[in-house]
Amino acid sequence: MKKALVLSLLFLNCIYISYGQEITITGTVIDEEGVVLPGTDIIIKGTTKGATTNFDGEYTIDAPSDAILIFSSLGYGTKEIPVNGKEVLNITLAMAAEQLLETIVIGSRGQPRTKLNTPVPVDVIDIKKDAINMPQQDLSQMLAASAPSFTAYTSGGGDLSSFVSPPSLRGLAPNQMLVLVNGKRRHTSAILAASQTGTPSNAVDMKFIPSIGIDHIEILRDGASAQYGSDAIAGVINVVTKKGTGEFTGTLTVGGYPNKSPDFSDSDLTDGEKALNRSSGDWDGFNFQFDGNYGIGFENGGYFNVSALISQSERTIRPTVLEIDRAPLYSDTYLNNQTTDVNGRPVITNPELVAAQASGNAAAISSLTTVEGLMAARDIEQVDVATYSGLPAKTLMGFGFNLENPLSETTDFYAFGDFGYQYSDAYSCFYRRAAQADRTSFDLYPNGFRPQIYTDQYNLSLSMGLTGELGEFDFDLSNSFGMNSAKYGMFNTWNASIGTGSPTDMYLGTHSFAQNTLNLDFTNYYEDILSGLNVAFGGELRVENYAIVAGQEESWTAGTAGVVTATEDNQALVGPDGFPLEDLNGTPIVDDSGNPVVLPYAGVSQELVKNYALNCQCFRGFAPENESNSYRSVMAAYVDMELDVTEAFLVSGAIRLENYSDFGNVLTGKVAARYSIGDNFALRGSFSSGFRAPSLQELNYSHSYTFFVGLTPFDGTLYPNSSSAARALGIGQLQEERSRNYSLGFTTKIGKLNLTVDAYKIDIFDRIFETGEFDAGQAPVLSPIIGSGLASFRINGGDISTKGVEAVLNYNTNLGAGKLGVTLSGTFRENKFENVNIPDLNTNLTDAELADNYVNRGLIGQFETGTPSSKIIGTLNYSIGKFSAMLRGTRFGSVQTRDSRERTLLDGSFGYADQYFTPEFTTDIGITYNFTDKISFTIGGNNIFNEYPEIVRYELRTFNLYSNYQQGSSGAYYFGRLSFTL
Repeated sequence: MKKALVLSLLFLNCIYISYGQEITITGTVIDEEGVVLPGTDIIIKGTTKGATTNFDGEYTIDAPSDAILIFSSLGYGTKEIPVNGKEVLNITLAMAAEQLLETIVIGSRGQPRTKLNTPVPVDVIDIKKDAINMPQQDLSQMLAASAPSFTAYTSGGGDLSSFVSPPSLRGLAPNQMLVLVNGKRRHTSAILAASQTGTPSNAVDMKFIPSIGIDHIEILRDGASAQYGSDAIAGVINVVTKKGTGEFTGTLTVGGYPNKSPDFSDSDLTDGEKALNRSSGDWDGFNFQFDGNYGIGFENGGYFNVSALISQSERTIRPTVLEIDRAPLYSDTYLNNQTTDVNGRPVITNPELVAAQASGNAAAISSLTTVEGLMAARDIEQVDVATYSGLPAKTLMGFGFNLENPLSETTDFYAFGDFGYQYSDAYSCFYRRAAQADRTSFDLYPNGFRPQIYTDQYNLSLSMGLTGELGEFDFDLSNSFGMNSAKYGMFNTWNASIGTGSPTDMYLGTHSFAQNTLNLDFTNYYEDILSGLNVAFGGELRVENYAIVAGQEESWTAGTAGVVTATEDNQALVGPDGFPLEDLNGTPIVDDSGNPVVLPYAGVSQELVKNYALNCQCFRGFAPENESNSYRSVMAAYVDMELDVTEAFLVSGAIRLENYSDFGNVLTGKVAARYSIGDNFALRGSFSSGFRAPSLQELNYSHSYTFFVGLTPFDGTLYPNSSSAARALGIGQLQEERSRNYSLGFTTKIGKLNLTVDAYKIDIFDRIFETGEFDAGQAPVLSPIIGSGLASFRINGGDISTKGVEAVLNYNTNLGAGKLGVTLSGTFRENKFENVNIPDLNTNLTDAELADNYVNRGLIGQFETGTPSSKIIGTLNYSIGKFSAMLRGTRFGSVQTRDSRERTLLDGSFGYADQYFTPEFTTDIGITYNFTDKISFTIGGNNIFNEYPEIVRYELRTFNLYSNYQQGSSGAYYFGRLSFTL
């Protein structure tokens, strides 16, 4: 009996061991019609360890022999299959009762819902699945290609604006949209850059988040300040990162732009410009990017997922080539050697002419005194001295991770974050022509120069926290730290006021922004209150810091190269020829009697003879007076409730109180509801109040700059609102922007088709703008402060509104032996500047003149009509066997620019150079072939038919040749991508 008992125990133990050990399980996943299901997720129940089926629907996974595998695929019902020691499991998934209903958590702290069951519109972009066939690699560009309400324009010039692609929702400013990562607030960039909506903004720089480490993106298209805090006026984007997969996935992408000019025959380019604006025939913008992701699962159910990217891009060059009569490289003074230095000595700027005169060559003399002749002699074409526009050159490296580990049965620890570095340099400046005597040097740049600006950016984000149960409540305690630093420099430049001793490569200064956010959230779901009530509440403490560090002195100082200091008493300002010294225009410097100016005291008396341009050319370095080191703290508390009154009727509401150390208290609220009519139709709507506090960047940024009217340079300064200039003029401190958001829509499912339609209206009060430039003539009180310069300010300039309709249609079905997915989405909106809010200012302008300068028509036009009022995206996805393909068409609505000042037009009249740009259509494609279950190759392109926007009209054709606010101005892009799994 004893022996039998021992044998029985040994037998049972062997069974237990055999069922507890890991085995390798393989199989195929198909649907009810026998079509394979690539991309099906297989997860070991109770863990995050899993696998994904390949293009043939096949999978391999190591799992305990007694495990339960969970099979799930978008649009199909989920199955849980016990392994029971089997090494082969072939699975058939049935079509789900509701398709394409990704579970989402954004916009609600209650139970996860599908995007058709939310009371407000939410888009879900499946980056993990879609990225393989997409030409775009930068996360913001991926979203712009997928969601009509989302935009992200990259400037082809404009100083700091070249280095970021500010994201935007619903045609509002980039800083009126909140970005979360795994539900935690993401910090913004330190760079305050020009945006597509007309006003410089700080925005989240998404390029530092490795896209290969992202599972999906949730886009909440509704005001959510009461739920998430400041910046959520237009909506919220939540980036959800990947969890462990037990395998390494990688991609290597290589691409470039053919740089083939469009047909100019129907444009208003002159014949000369058509000849000059020709394609070089050389590809540019070559880039490569490597992405890698690896995840491991822990035995206790935790996971650790890491991602990395390395990217390098060459610049694209789209020159604006003006004819010689509009942009002559040389002046008559330069051509005829009539330039003099500060002491009146002649400067030989045309030695070729001197040589021709010495040889008596009359034909050469005649030729060399013309711009065309001297350019030909120096082997220079007009295109060589054109202004360049285009995408900057970039080197980008990034690393990201996502970690979760159980600490006990009721508590988990999690952490996620990323670190990135980017070096960029761009052609963001007008070409400095040798004809501009105050800005060029014959010794350093005899034929002028093209300054280039560069940045070194560092970005860090780290969130960690604990989740678990505390009594009847679930809790989430977290801390998120984010930092962005941008170090600016300029090369191929100089400070003309210093003279030829000026450096030509300068450090301009550093901007940094840091944010630390501490959150504590509680939530509980009460099943027995009506059909279910979720209650959530919590608090937040956020501390922010913004700093500007000055650049090297030569980048911002005023030198003395153009100043004469007396070396003896009563020194007359005459040159070696005995005639009065001349200024840069060749005008003699004389007193009221016409005699040379006299400096009475040696070593003391001075006279500005040559008014050489101050500071680093193109972009002045940040000076000590621009330095800033500002802090603020924000405390917040909120309550968020969601009640299922019945199975058909859902209501939700939230209130939030925030206290800013520099603004005081702000209270916001939101209510939303959804009512189902039958099983396949529902009405939904919401109302919310919102706010956006001015960022520390907006409050404390100041800078002196050079801007151009035509090709004539002017120097101005953007002063902070705390400056003496602002106080003298009467401009007060910035206040928060406040908003009201209305939304009403419906969702429906008809067979395999899902449709959502939502209308909205957003009113924003006291929106932040920048004023035009004030001079001492318009505001005499500024004279002691700005002298002959110009001053502008950031102000709560006016009230605005936007309204529109957004629609998303999804249809998925089997087509032949493959799967077809169709998505058609669009947005149609109208932006309106309601009124200008002008305080009492100390100027001598009329009311109309002041209103036009306070918020000028150019900025109003950029907000109202400067970006497409409609955008429609149609996408087809098809997979069969080893092939998958994506075909996407995008229609960008019309754009209209409004000139900010009246000018002489091409037809001789005087007025505004406004312009209407017709709608544009582009086509993207991606085709993938799966060689094995581990290796695939994709080819495709963006804007494959090389559609360029319309040409900018003659009067405004100075920096950019094309409009930049539809599909951009780089033309077609083609790529190849190798994807592999190890």
